[in-house]
Formats: sequence, structure tokens, C-alpha cells
Amino acid sequence: MRPSLTAATRRPTRQIMVGNVPVGGGAPVTVQSMTTTKTADVDATLAQIYALAAAGADIVRCTCNEAEAAEGLARIVPRSPVPLVADVHFHHEMALAALEAGVACLRLNPGNLRKPEEIRLVASEARDRGVPIRIGVNAGSLHPDLYKKHGGATPEALVESALMELDYFRQVDFEDVKISVKASHVPLMVEAYRMLADAVEHPLHLGVTEAGPPPAGLIKGTAGIATLLNEGIGDTIRYSLTADPVEEARAGRQLLEALGLRERKGLDLIACPSCGRAEIDVIGVAKAAQEALEEKNLPIQVAVMGCVVNGPGEAREADIGIAAGRHKGHLFIKGKIVRVVPEDDMVAALVEEAEKLVAEGIEARLAAADASAESEAESDRLALLEAKGDDVNHSEARVELIRKTTHHVVDG
Repeated sequence: MRPSLTAATRRPTRQIMVGNVPVGGGAPVTVQSMTTTKTADVDATLAQIYALAAAGADIVRCTCNEAEAAEGLARIVPRSPVPLVADVHFHHEMALAALEAGVACLRLNPGNLRKPEEIRLVASEARDRGVPIRIGVNAGSLHPDLYKKHGGATPEALVESALMELDYFRQVDFEDVKISVKASHVPLMVEAYRMLADAVEHPLHLGVTEAGPPPAGLIKGTAGIATLLNEGIGDTIRYSLTADPVEEARAGRQLLEALGLRERKGLDLIACPSCGRAEIDVIGVAKAAQEALEEKNLPIQVAVMGCVVNGPGEAREADIGIAAGRHKGHLFIKGKIVRVVPEDDMVAALVEEAEKLVAEGIEARLAAADASAESEAESDRLALLEAKGDDVNHSEARVELIRKTTHHVVDG
């Protein structure tokens, strides 16, 4: 069984530079996405690139499938806020044109660009310009010979495709490479990357291709990408969703933050699933809080809890949170109650306090806590516990019943 590795013990790799963004070699795992515009439409493509960058994309890929697209790239590259990768499939001339346009990286699909002399030519040009290439193997476009040899798109077939391409590159002394072996079937994708990780020392680009629309696409992408990242495998990632690509970038960033592989850049809102003790519409309040806080783009973890019986304690690790009880909102920072506000003011108070927390820091906001807040909150908590906390109040009686019921098992 493979060990689960932490961010500090990730699989060692070579490092490449995609523009000014390092990939592999101990660099932070990066997020990628791909534009859906026609690359020849410069303004529309740039608008999408800026939106992707704002959502957390470190690198953006654009298709380069025709001369007009290459011309568009020449106009887009100098204005892009992030490094651009040119996606090339069938015509090596498009790869050469993209290099002329000044892209920071190429992506070549070995299943579509098959002539060795053309592959070596592109690699030579990239080598001379200091531009890396991603070998982008895809189970859906595997070379027919490999498909026949392995009886389908197997992990072995995907890895062999990558290694064949890598060998062509090495024939012209080109090693500035990252590799992907994507598939839409998660177990196939995971096993292919594991095999590849054992075979090469190059950085790996992770993704579950053609995952489909959310939420199923997000689930499939996360299942594959997170599994490998938790094993220390993977240096850059892309969700492949049938959706606005901004969702891909946002999901990638959130995944890396959730795994502790990137520092939090945006809001992380957690909320309880609600229960019979909930004093409010937890789903509604959580949604309102998320919408209000996302507009502020605050890099904090926020908790919305349905009741004050357990809420502040359960969410004590959150930077800030609020719990409802007796038509009031108990506002807490790191589990400590700092304010009690009317229920109707919960979201507004949460946003106000969150902004102050980011501006002033946790210690300052704890020092500014309302002196009577904790005692008022405790009074509310005890009242609710008495009224609705039967599961707590009668737990010892239930324990005694269990002991009587099971004593014959113990005694026997």
C-alpha cells in the first residue's frame, strides 16, 4: 500500500518553469484551466483569462487549432496576467506558430500528433526557446497501435504512450517536460498516474478528463485528483468540467486549500447539516452569508451553526462563526463568544466582524469582545439544553439501560 504523504513529503521531481510559474521540484501545486472562447477572438479570450486568474488559476491553456488562433495568441500573450499554454492536437505547424506567438508552454497529444520527425522538430524548437512541453496523453485519443497492443486504454497503454513521446524528446536533448495521463474513468486514471510516477521524475499534471457537468463532474475530478495528491503525486491540476471554466479554477483552488497544499486565498465557509435543535434555517443563512462574504473576498474560514448548544465548540477552529439560539445570533471567534446580536442581524454582524477580523487580526478582535457576551450566550445555551437537549439530559439514563440490556453478554 502506498503511504499517504504530506505537503512536505511530496514526490520529488524535476522542476520546469511555465513562464514565471514553477511546476514541480518542491513548488506549490498549481491550478490550471482552459478557455472556451475562440482564441482568434482576442478580447473575449482575454476577458476569460482574467476571470480565470481571479478565480485562482495560475496557468491558462488556449486552443491553437488554426492560423487565426495563433495570431490571436500573439496578441493575447503580452496582455495575459498568467502564463499561457497552447493546446495543439493534429498539426505540428500550429505548435511552431504558437511558439512564434510567445506562449509559455505547449501541450501535445501523442495520440493525435504521431509522426516522429514532426514531434522531434517541435521539441527542438521548444528547446531552443526554453519553452516546456506537456505530454498530454488521453485515454480517449490513444494511438491505435497501443490500443490494439494492450487491448484497450489500460494504465499500461497510457504510460507507454507518454514514455514513447518522452523518448522522441530525448533524441533531441529535450527534457523540459511535464506529463499527464488522463482518463474519464477514475480508477484507470489513478492507476495510470501511479505507474507513471514510478517510471519518471518529471512533474505530473493531474486531471480526470471529460468529467462532465457539476456536481458529478466535481465529484469525479476530486476523487481522482485528491487521491493522488494525498499520495504525494501531482504538481499541477485541472478540473475538466462541462461548465464555465471559472468553476474549474475555483474548484482547483478550493481543493488545494482543503488539502493544505496552498494557503487560503478566499472564503472557506463551513456549516452544520442542521438537526432538530436548529433555531434557524441553516441552509438559508449559510447561503446568505456565503454570498455576502464572497463579495468581500476575505481569506478566512467562517462557520454558520444552527444552534448554540454545540455550535461554537464544534466550530472552534473556524476563524469566525455565528450560532443561533433563542432568536439571537452568538458571534464567536476561534470558539470564544464576542457578541450577541438579534437573529435578523446575524449575517450583517458576521460580515462586519469578519472585515474587522481581517483588518485588525484575531487577538485584537478577541480583546474587543463584549464583556457580557459569554455570560448571555451561556444562559441561552443552558436554556436551550433544558428545552431541547433530551439527548444530552437523558444520556446517563440510557447508558444504564444499555448496561442492563447487555449485562448477560459481559457476565457470560
